[in-house]
Amino acid sequence: MKKYTTDNIRNVAFYGHGGSGKTSMIETILFNTGVTDRIGRVEDGNTAMDFDEDEKKRGMSIYTSLAPIQWKDCKINCLDVPGFLDFISELKSSVEVIEGAVLFASANGGLEVGLERVWDEIEKKSLPAILVVNKMDKENSDYYRVIQSIQEKLSPAFHPLHLPIGSFDTFSGYVDLLTMTAYKYNGGKAEKIDIPADMADKVEEYRASLVESAAEGDDELIEKFLMEEPLTDEEITRGLKEAVRAGKLIPVVCASATKNIAVDAVLNAIVDLIPSPAEGPARKAKDLKTGEEIEIKCDASAPFSALVFKTTADPYVGKLTFMRLFSGKFAGDATVLNSSKEKDEKVAGLLIVRGKNQENCDEVEAGDMVTVAKLAETTTGDTLCSKDRPVLFKTPDYPPAAMSMAIFPKSKGDEDKLGTGLAKITDEDPTYGVRRDAETKETVLSGMGELHLEIAKEKLKRKFGVDVEFALPRIPYKETIKKKAHVDSKHKKQSGGKGQYGHCVIDIEPLERGKQFEFVDKTVGGAIPKNFIPSIEKGIRKTMEDGAIAGYPIVDLSITVVDGSYHPVDSSDMAFQIAGSMGLKKGMADACPCLLEPINNVEVTVPDQYMGDVIGDINSKRGRIMGMDPVGKGLQKVKAQVPLAEMQRYAIDLRSMTQGRGVYTMEFDHYEEVPAQIAEGIIAEYNKKKEA
Repeated sequence: MKKYTTDNIRNVAFYGHGGSGKTSMIETILFNTGVTDRIGRVEDGNTAMDFDEDEKKRGMSIYTSLAPIQWKDCKINCLDVPGFLDFISELKSSVEVIEGAVLFASANGGLEVGLERVWDEIEKKSLPAILVVNKMDKENSDYYRVIQSIQEKLSPAFHPLHLPIGSFDTFSGYVDLLTMTAYKYNGGKAEKIDIPADMADKVEEYRASLVESAAEGDDELIEKFLMEEPLTDEEITRGLKEAVRAGKLIPVVCASATKNIAVDAVLNAIVDLIPSPAEGPARKAKDLKTGEEIEIKCDASAPFSALVFKTTADPYVGKLTFMRLFSGKFAGDATVLNSSKEKDEKVAGLLIVRGKNQENCDEVEAGDMVTVAKLAETTTGDTLCSKDRPVLFKTPDYPPAAMSMAIFPKSKGDEDKLGTGLAKITDEDPTYGVRRDAETKETVLSGMGELHLEIAKEKLKRKFGVDVEFALPRIPYKETIKKKAHVDSKHKKQSGGKGQYGHCVIDIEPLERGKQFEFVDKTVGGAIPKNFIPSIEKGIRKTMEDGAIAGYPIVDLSITVVDGSYHPVDSSDMAFQIAGSMGLKKGMADACPCLLEPINNVEVTVPDQYMGDVIGDINSKRGRIMGMDPVGKGLQKVKAQVPLAEMQRYAIDLRSMTQGRGVYTMEFDHYEEVPAQIAEGIIAEYNKKKEA
């Protein structure tokens, strides 16, 4: 691929709900531009972009893939971004490195939740966008219904740039409202035809509306339009570009990727309407020398800076690092600074990657995307830059994990391999989280949903050779007491020779929640030698760790040693440890023991129509509704406190209840007593396992 300057580059991402045809569109584009000699099919698992085994198996995009395309003397870096909600990290990373979004909707499906979630990100970033109403050849396709639905629910700024000629089995081309030209397709090739007579009125109506929208993109043109002076095609085009780049207009085009109809029109819209990196906004970064925020313009003559938006492990060349240059030039023999890790990285060659295919590259410049193999320290979200101007770009704002599972290897000797594999997975995808739960002694893997976690499980087996199992994480219950107890505990054992003797009298009483533990010595007159008092405490603390009624740590109680006795020969450190342990166990039984469970603050954001279902579900999970707040666009935020035990599969429940439109966050708040009937079940289960 030849070298391109900043002006002749377009960086776009293809977004939409899973199944809207993003990957199929890129397949057809690659064929039309001569990159491939056949059009792959997602259903057959032979596309250039969905080449990973997980993607082939499931027939869907799971990872963002890059497809550089040459069109009209421009290089278009197309990112094919997964549409399934579990892969939100791919969306979050991609919006940081593009100048425009190409949105996809199915002509026979309308507005789907994947597109809604994408639109939220596009609005936040104020990204110019184009909408492709794809699958116009499918049964029940309705271009105008789809646009109306999107205008009502997302934004009235969506406006047809093309009108389809026919639909379903009669879809054959489109009318370009900008040039007032009609095109009919045969074998992927377009020929100009007269505008069909039965479309004339509709074409005039939508053309007039488009001209008005284009005029609103330029102050000079809107004045001319209001004076009812005719606008030239050049003026309309100029106004259209300005309106798109200002976010005032999102042009809509129609296509069928699998039938190769109007695919070239999609590329034309990208080149003509999406700004180049030189025309896009400057990027904000932190100057590490001054500590101040600066703006970095996309200038090839400036010092080098880039953001890593993807890393992946290639079976042949090792780790691949995908980056977007925001300034400067980048050569294959450079040494650069990873300012996120404060480490130098030596570059050994550049690659242009298209799906799984790679070709060498000598140099790229500001605005372009490129891939480097075998960088030692660099992970997704890192900044690479010149040592002369160290800067740091802000990492994407990833959402918190929605679901967690305890993970353990099937084979006892695979713990090290599991640790290595989990580290690699979290390097590639920052929305995975791994932690070791000190209380439950489990390794816990967190992700964005059930499928996200299953993908990690399969990747660990395929790439890192470790077969793992999942289980719901153990709830970190705690044990405590509700009333006082007085205990006389004596450990006496004689078995020939030196025996064992330890005797303590203790008072046990509950402490305020969260006070943990208090140990007081009130013995007098040397009833117990001072050197054995710590032994009593040690025995008590050990029992507190192991639990007395269900195997969970004991908290929030006070122990006071008030009396006891000793034997000058048989008393020992161990004897008093045992006496202290026995005393606590006996005292727990007499002091009305109970279980405590973690209560989490939960915030659920849902469309208005699902409020009743969500509130009812929270109540069924023993939750308490703490408040409700409108958050705009027909959304409500429900605040509640819910036991963690009821929330372990909430990501699945919420998605089912709201058709994927609900999102939630959760964080620990406090501990509360477990209801008696639930506690009985937990204790019975513990005793059953203990006996077994």
